[in-house]
Amino acid sequence: VQLQASGGGLVQAGGSLRLSCRASRMILSEFWGYSMGWYRQTPGKEREMVAVISSGRETEYEDSVKGRFTISKDNTKRTVYLQMNSLKPEDTGVYYCNFKRQGSDLWGQGTQVTVSS
Repeated sequence: VQLQASGGGLVQAGGSLRLSCRASRMILSEFWGYSMGWYRQTPGKEREMVAVISSGRETEYEDSVKGRFTISKDNTKRTVYLQMNSLKPEDTGVYYCNFKRQGSDLWGQGTQVTVSS
């Protein structure tokens, strides 16, 4: 199983991006069992949680993105999304998707998001 992240890019402050992370070769029953999340890493800092969604679709957000970012998932497409609106320069970083369940911890390759002021 591989996680393929996409959707990053360069955007002006106030703009929007949608990140996608698709789990290739994962059967649906496996996908249902994972909690999924997006994490951000910037130079000199540890990777931090941005948003997570449980197998039961409960969501949690880092305080600075509440009201601006939305995490969602599409079971049929084996994909988790992060809709990012009203982007700020401090949102800049490499975004990684993560699928986690007992005995399994999968990471995508990272996608760069750069927000210019």
